[in-house]
Amino acid sequence: MKNSILLLTMAAMMACGQTKEKQKEETAEAQTSGNPISEEWYADPEVAILDGKYWIFPTHSAKYENQVFLDAFSSDDLVHWTKHKRVIDTTIVKWVNKAMWAPSIIEKDGNYYVFFAGNDIQNESGPMYDASLGDKNKQGGIGVCVAKKPEGPYVDLLGRPLIQDFYNGAQPIDQYVFKALDGKYYIVYGGWGHCNIGQISDDFTHLIPFEDGQMVKEITPEGYVEGPTFFIRDGKYYFMWSEGGWGNSTYKVAYAIADSPFGPFERLATVLEQDPDIATGAGHHSVMNIPGTDDWYIIYHRRPIPNKDRDHRVVCIDRMYFNEDGTIKPVKMTFEGVEKRSLPK
Repeated sequence: MKNSILLLTMAAMMACGQTKEKQKEETAEAQTSGNPISEEWYADPEVAILDGKYWIFPTHSAKYENQVFLDAFSSDDLVHWTKHKRVIDTTIVKWVNKAMWAPSIIEKDGNYYVFFAGNDIQNESGPMYDASLGDKNKQGGIGVCVAKKPEGPYVDLLGRPLIQDFYNGAQPIDQYVFKALDGKYYIVYGGWGHCNIGQISDDFTHLIPFEDGQMVKEITPEGYVEGPTFFIRDGKYYFMWSEGGWGNSTYKVAYAIADSPFGPFERLATVLEQDPDIATGAGHHSVMNIPGTDDWYIIYHRRPIPNKDRDHRVVCIDRMYFNEDGTIKPVKMTFEGVEKRSLPK
């Protein structure tokens, strides 16, 4: 009897070991990223190619009071991702106490700058405004940290928000920073149905007023809600944003094209939206181009089916294609994700 039990135990251990070994082999041999790239709850992903690797900086998707840090992910091939925990948190950014979200990263002169929103700042017309809190409603906005490596360690560049005023009715959240064709750096941001653009100084410490004295200019297109991002292709500025409600199936991505980062931007079409066979609530994305090619990827969050919670969002990646006239083809969400791909040397 004892021998039988021993044999069964050894067989079970061998089977378990074989299963784990098989899982390792399958992971090593994976040729596609799979969607989502992580089962953990994340949203608002910003993608970038930094220091010879692919990087994704997302929002930790949880209750606002628990959104007090930012993780990051890096990959050599778009398939195998390494998690970098708490690259920025409220021990570094002391003026934030909740709602740290929507990171945007850019490299300049060997430094890596991460812009983010903090505290879900409100004003008198805001949906979460609490008169009893007084000025605490207005403590927050868009901040910036800097490091010598994408994974950090980061320090708070200013020790205060870069933008906390409500210009043109835009809540100062969901920022994206980019270098335009004129060589200048711009920040595009805004929630509550308004989007602004401002010129940012070369050291990313302040906004540079425009010639008419305005600190920012409104560029809100039809349907805009939040989550702006820009990219440049063939000398054209592509402006993309999210529409609908972030907590439900109406969430989607639309876009416009213009010759200038100031527009005018006229809504062209929806390019990413729910697919009841795959996921709902697809939006708040970013876009990546492989250097030296016309190959493009869209990184976004979506709500798995069945959805477990208000904050049950996951990060996914799919290909994005263009028509001959430069317009964007509707994106097809997949479970497979994208194929393994190394960056050019």
